[in-house]
Amino acid sequence: MKLEKKVALITGAAQGLGAAIAARFAGEGALVFLGDLSAGAGEITAARIQEAGGRARFLPLDVTREADWISVLAAVEEEAGRLDILVNNAGINIREPIEMMKEENLDAMLAVNVKGPFLGIKHALPLLRKSGGGSVINMSSVCGLIGHKYTTEAYTLTKGALTLLTKAVAVRYAGDNIRCNSIHPSTVDTPLVQELFKDPARKAERLGEVPLGRLAAEADVASAALFLASDEAAFLNGVALPVDGGTTAD
Repeated sequence: MKLEKKVALITGAAQGLGAAIAARFAGEGALVFLGDLSAGAGEITAARIQEAGGRARFLPLDVTREADWISVLAAVEEEAGRLDILVNNAGINIREPIEMMKEENLDAMLAVNVKGPFLGIKHALPLLRKSGGGSVINMSSVCGLIGHKYTTEAYTLTKGALTLLTKAVAVRYAGDNIRCNSIHPSTVDTPLVQELFKDPARKAERLGEVPLGRLAAEADVASAALFLASDEAAFLNGVALPVDGGTTAD
């Protein structure tokens, strides 16, 4: 059990990649708190984890609201008495190129993708410090490392900001035994992506840029998150870890 006795809070965990990470962490012994706007899906995911023998609880969380972060972390402390792992997974992508990007859509992306993790880290740090340290994992993207011709500028802007927020936190709070790393997936095989890839040309574009010749699976990303959360990664701090089949190496 790589995360036995650990307590984790994962945002955007009601479904998709966040749910996969939550299930993986719970399977390795962690008590997982699932933060999300979607109460129905979040409760279902928590129930599924519990049915599989894991420990999980859903907590309603809008990552853009500071009051929500304060409330959620107070609930984690009250129930578990500690926090060891924070995974900032919640994110959105409004696919408008820079010349067409509406101001309100840019504001929404900055709020979820940058302000959300910033506030989460801000309010998680005291609890992580109280626990003797811990691991913060920020879900960035290959677009947080490179300019990607198939991805809009606003998404790249937000993920690049998250990459450097990770490094800034890593160097400032290492003295508290708090590590901060980011994960940078290429296109992940999700139901939404499968819908997009009904267009054969778009699918060929994306697969053609991955040297390993396939999409990232949710399990690939969850495994990377598990490693960074575990004590096996105790000396990894400020790392931008690509989970991209070699996309950023080309």
